[in-house]
Amino acid sequence: MALEEATVAAPLGAKNIYWTSLMAGGVAGLVVDVVLFPIDTIKTRLQSERGFVASGGFRGVYKGLAPAAAGSAPTSALFFCTYESMKAHLRQYATHDQLPYVHMMSAAVAEVVACLIRVPIEIVKQRRQALLHRGNASSLEILYGALRKEGIRKGLYRGFGTTVMRDVPFSLIQFPLWEYFKLHWTDVTGTALTPLSVAICGAISGGIAAGLTTPLDVAKTRIMLAEQLESNRMGGMGRILRGIYRERGIRGVFAGFVPRVTWITLGGAIFFGMYDLTLRFLNANDDR
Repeated sequence: MALEEATVAAPLGAKNIYWTSLMAGGVAGLVVDVVLFPIDTIKTRLQSERGFVASGGFRGVYKGLAPAAAGSAPTSALFFCTYESMKAHLRQYATHDQLPYVHMMSAAVAEVVACLIRVPIEIVKQRRQALLHRGNASSLEILYGALRKEGIRKGLYRGFGTTVMRDVPFSLIQFPLWEYFKLHWTDVTGTALTPLSVAICGAISGGIAAGLTTPLDVAKTRIMLAEQLESNRMGGMGRILRGIYRERGIRGVFAGFVPRVTWITLGGAIFFGMYDLTLRFLNANDDR
């Protein structure tokens, strides 16, 4: 198998890399968020300082779906456009042995860029999931309230640094593993790389990354759910996790482990499978 075919399941032409990555990433992100949203809601409520029951339990598990669905497509599109573009550029200067570092660097940069959209969307989504806004407050009203009461940095972008500190390590684990599994799929299984096999690679790599980064997700959730004064007293990620450990032990630090790993394992399968399938569809149409 040629190196280009191994590292990208559906090779992208330089002319179309932005368009195909935007479209494929947007479709994949939207499908995952809509299908698996209830699991994400349960995970958020398990991690909430108010506790699972007080945050809604199993009631209204689709609370916050609208902002998540509205933001998932552009967030995923921006991520994959950045990831594929960076990867295509850096790969020109890398040897075969340096490819994992290319994937790590591309994923890290893509995560930081995507967080510019992801963080405000997560603020709205998680506050709705945890039932912190009673009544029928719209997504725009929640965002405006956060901006008016707490400002840009501590309102709209509350937890930006923590989100980056969660998502960059996650991607540093997930994407090199995903690319590695794809690279060796045919050699190990004796079968061609298909959207289904790409989905399996995504599920395994996502599940591993999700489990290892659960404590970072717990800290990020606490910060995003906090009000301004409370957030100012919380301190950084390390201090938050130490406080959780003192209160609830290791179970508190890994709160939401099962739904998070389940959600991201299933999500990884759907996300990467849909991404690869959409890429193949777009490239096939482009070749006609």
